[in-house]
Amino acid sequence: MNRRTKIVAVAAAILLTLGAGGVAVASGGDGGHATHGVREAAALTGTAKLYRPAGDDITFSFDAHLAAKDNTDPQAATGTFRFSHYKDGKGGYAVAKVDCLTTGGKVAVVTGKVIETDVDAFRNKRVGVSVHDDGKRDRLGYSWVGRDTNLEVPPCLSASPFEKVLPGTGDFKVLPWQLDYPTE
Repeated sequence: MNRRTKIVAVAAAILLTLGAGGVAVASGGDGGHATHGVREAAALTGTAKLYRPAGDDITFSFDAHLAAKDNTDPQAATGTFRFSHYKDGKGGYAVAKVDCLTTGGKVAVVTGKVIETDVDAFRNKRVGVSVHDDGKRDRLGYSWVGRDTNLEVPPCLSASPFEKVLPGTGDFKVLPWQLDYPTE
């Protein structure tokens, strides 16, 4: 092996070693929801399309987080979530700024105020979404289900996850909230 080849080999080995160590520290063993080794209190991330045999394109994406320092205040959650519904070139979308996130096991409920939309009914309303992170069979629910639904919901509330996610599209990840209960 010539000198240049040896240097490249050593550099590659160092990068691989540092890269592997960096991934282990960054992920913290919790699916990537850690910052500098500190686990978040709760999180909901990922994207999926809903199952619709008629061909509707309905997509939900989440990037919601509750910092460890805010463990007792789910209304301190941050991030956004987006949803859209299109069929035959018609439809709309909305982006909401997260104002509450609660999780338990593999279920999350997130609410947020709509900050961007092309659907007047959603403009400046608080909406809620629930997710069940069940591997290949994720499910989702939303607060505006029903004929005469009032879109404005209180923080941290939504309908149960009644919708099926289109197979192969769900990559939701729910980081369960771990509350510290008083001992006295």
